[in-house]
Parts: sequence; structure tokens; C-alpha cells
Amino acid sequence: MTPTFPVLELFDRLAIAEVKWYRTKANQEELDWYRLQVQNFDLNIVAKEIDELKIIHNTIWDLEAELKSGCEQQLSLEEIGRRAISIRDWNNKRIAIKNKIAELLDCKVRELKKDHLSE
Repeated sequence: MTPTFPVLELFDRLAIAEVKWYRTKANQEELDWYRLQVQNFDLNIVAKEIDELKIIHNTIWDLEAELKSGCEQQLSLEEIGRRAISIRDWNNKRIAIKNKIAELLDCKVRELKKDHLSE
């Protein structure tokens, strides 16, 4: 089966689906679909990177939790700004890991940010 996403996106979405499943148990079909898409890859090659992506997605989930739940008015603007910068920094790490996965699995597609806040 040929993946329908570039490798770097496929594994990122798998990591997101695994984090979502762990936290909510609300997306079994989604998780199963991504697992099916990656079954022909040697996951041992990118196991460390997948674990790193899950750490990043869990961290971002925690940073965004109060902002998404409508409780942002309980946070100072300074704290909201601090979280936004932290999320940006975590997303920069995420992009680097996604590109590392693409490299390890010999995929030519890379994520590049130009003139973007995540630079």
C-alpha cells in the first residue's frame, strides 16, 4: 500500500492520533487508519523520532489546554504570550523531527518554513 500522505506527514499524524487516543479514547478508527498506512515501513528505523513527536504533541496539548477550553480569560496576556512562544518553539522541533523521519525513510518531501513565525 502506497501512503496517501508524504512520509513526514503520515508519521506526524500517526503520533497525533496516538496522543489523542491515549488522552481521549475517541478516535479508534482514525488511529487504526494511520497504523494501517505505516504497516509496510520498518518502524524500528524511526521509533525514536515517533516517540519524540508524541512528547512534542503531548506538550503542545498541555500548553493549549486552557486556551482551547475557554479559560484563557483566567490567564494573563503575558502567560498567553509565553505559551504561544513555547508552542512555536515546540513546533520548530516538530518540523525538524518530521524532516529527520523523511530523511531516514528516504522521502524527498521536506517541510520548510520561510517568512513564517516558526522560523
